[in-house]
Amino acid sequence: MKTKNKFSKKELDYFKKLILQKKDELLDGLQHSLEDTLKKSPRDAAGDISGYAFHMADLATDTYDREFSLDLASNERQLLYEIDEALKKIEEGKFGICEECKSIITKSRLKAIPYTRLCLKCQEAKEKR
Repeated sequence: MKTKNKFSKKELDYFKKLILQKKDELLDGLQHSLEDTLKKSPRDAAGDISGYAFHMADLATDTYDREFSLDLASNERQLLYEIDEALKKIEEGKFGICEECKSIITKSRLKAIPYTRLCLKCQEAKEKR
């Protein structure tokens, strides 16, 4: 079922502002996370200023922490992609339309997740698969 209902210019401006705000927050968090993760040596991260060798367990913990932070950064990069796609859809006049069933995504869902691609019904069906 294809619907022709579109959002008003005022509503689109609201969602664009909301998406850009989320993008800024995400970029700030990503920048701080990567700076903390990549600019510190294992010795700095452990707070070790001595000349002694590391304990194997400390090194393993530091490595795990770095990998965890990099995984989070990867997830945040994917989220940035979704945000950019939502902004592109606003420009193309396709924002708020479910990619599965082509119906309008509810405003309450878009307020919660403004970069969503699916309506709630299609999202639930996807998660069940």
